[in-house]
Amino acid sequence: MSEKELPDHLREDNLSEETKTFLSSLPSTNDFLGKLYNYQGCWYYPNTLQGVLNFQKGFKPQETDIILASYPKSGTTWLKALTVALLERSKNSSSSDVPHPLQSDNPHGLVPFLETNLYLNTSTPDLTKFSSPRLFSTHMPLHTLKVPFKDSPCKIVYVCRNVKDVLVSQWYFRCAYLQKEVDKSLLETSLDSLCSGVGYFGPFWENVLSYWRGSLEDTEHVLFMRYEEMKSEPAAQVKRLAEFLGCPFTEEEEEGGSVDKILELCSLRSLSSMEINKTGKSSNNMHNSIFFRKGEVGDSKNHLTPEMENKIDMIIKEKYNGSGLIF
Repeated sequence: MSEKELPDHLREDNLSEETKTFLSSLPSTNDFLGKLYNYQGCWYYPNTLQGVLNFQKGFKPQETDIILASYPKSGTTWLKALTVALLERSKNSSSSDVPHPLQSDNPHGLVPFLETNLYLNTSTPDLTKFSSPRLFSTHMPLHTLKVPFKDSPCKIVYVCRNVKDVLVSQWYFRCAYLQKEVDKSLLETSLDSLCSGVGYFGPFWENVLSYWRGSLEDTEHVLFMRYEEMKSEPAAQVKRLAEFLGCPFTEEEEEGGSVDKILELCSLRSLSSMEINKTGKSSNNMHNSIFFRKGEVGDSKNHLTPEMENKIDMIIKEKYNGSGLIF
């Protein structure tokens, strides 16, 4: 696949002269897609880094902003759908002739990424179409995200997933957008990148730990969620999310089955069967369908060898040691 065929955020054709000069001062390396640069401890493709810089320069927070954060392929799409559904119910839009936002747009269209979408081309995007509370998303580590926020009381929700399942999900996703057959050599390349920490938005452990520590230091503004708990106890976790966002379920709503209705609407089966997700495309020209695969816990066991699993286990044990974060 040529650079022109890659999604915009993975390319390097959108850089200001100032950024080109700045990049020359940063640590850099190459992976199978192109050049990566390390900024504030995280690796980015050039256009994405331009988006990060644009965001840090131009973003003006509002007190009610909600940011959904994750390391790529950690349950981002599901978290976005759940959050949209939770906030939408408060608008009382039960009218059957008005389609639910999730039926009209992909979760990534409804909750766009700051660095790879809204700020990719400019430091002053038009955000007037976003009503309060504004919903945005990111894969940036917490310290990079917080630069423009300073003391803003906005809410940040982070979803974390077992990195072995992340790796396999990432592998399938990459094969899909590169339009390649599922290729074991790409899995091995992705494993090396994951374990070395030198990869897009890596190191994964720094991304996870930045939000883990943030959630311990500021429980009111940073919520740390685990994908596995969302799968094993979905009702309890959705109620926890609603409580954190300031829109808890009333007793009447719970008795009326509101929690189950939201979980059903946002299920993989429901979302993947919606026309917008079967045939639509995202702003980055990716088919919406590639955001929905299995969503299972432990699927990595079907793909990783014991040696691969052991390699990842050793990294996790070393990097998370002393953090209090246990898998």
